[in-house]
Amino acid sequence: MTPQKTPSLPEYDSADPVESAVVSRLARNWGQRATVKKPEPDLDALFDLDKQDYPNELLPFADHDRFLGMSEEQRNQLRAWAWIAFNKNVMDIEQYVVNPGFDLVAHDALDTGLGDTFAVAVHQAMVDEQYHTLMHLNASAVTRRQRGWAMPNNALPDVLTLRRQRAATAEAADPRKRAITTFAFMTVAEISISSYLDLISENDVIQPVNRATVRLHNRDEYCHASIADDIAGVVYDTLSPDDRRHFLDGLVDAMTAFSSNDYSTWHTIVGLMDLGGGQAMIDDAEHDTRRSALVQDFGGIHKLCKHLGVAGEMSFEWA
Repeated sequence: MTPQKTPSLPEYDSADPVESAVVSRLARNWGQRATVKKPEPDLDALFDLDKQDYPNELLPFADHDRFLGMSEEQRNQLRAWAWIAFNKNVMDIEQYVVNPGFDLVAHDALDTGLGDTFAVAVHQAMVDEQYHTLMHLNASAVTRRQRGWAMPNNALPDVLTLRRQRAATAEAADPRKRAITTFAFMTVAEISISSYLDLISENDVIQPVNRATVRLHNRDEYCHASIADDIAGVVYDTLSPDDRRHFLDGLVDAMTAFSSNDYSTWHTIVGLMDLGGGQAMIDDAEHDTRRSALVQDFGGIHKLCKHLGVAGEMSFEWA
């Protein structure tokens, strides 16, 4: 039996007090308090009330007159909600898009003959994803405590990528096609999530706890992207022409969903805030043809498709 790698906490800079606090909170939550030999840094103590929770430039309505005319309290609450929604997006994708795809690989559901090396790698990645989920859960929890706003995760709808994945699998003709769709969505999410995490700026305007959470998560994802890329190449080589076409269509579907602003979530947020003129503001942003996609960097998927010799066959406008 191939020995399993012992799960480890994310790599972090012990000299960085915020990164140390994020990882210490993980260690405590995972029942490893006994291994911590010194007092744990406190996430709440490191929270800076004067910093923004989310960058204005990522708000799809940042230049809208309604947003510019709001009170600073209202803008702060929208930014806090944006961070809660960002974390929920990450957590939902990790739990319901990435891990089901990895689980297919771990159990060789596509009959590709992947051996123990890949099985161990994806099981380790699935353990990592649990840590990532916990990191983002902690980051949302400290935001709620410090800001004093309820902002519950379960008040928001399922995230756009998950909604589209569920619709695509429901439309699939048979269980094998459903599995290939699931695998395609996992591939896009795991190779491209670093582009999403990179959207949170490193500048000092943004809450240090938020930046540290994203930074720690992103370090693991560079490794995961390499695993997902290798697996996708191996799986693609074993597929029939029809299954290959289904996989490529699934990649396009997943990239389209992954790149988009989730206006359903924003409609829910302004409704929860009972923000006058908020629904019209979101409608205007959604229908603004000048609005760019939220995630624009799919260089990892493009590289994979070039390697497979199919980048030119896909109905996707590569940036």
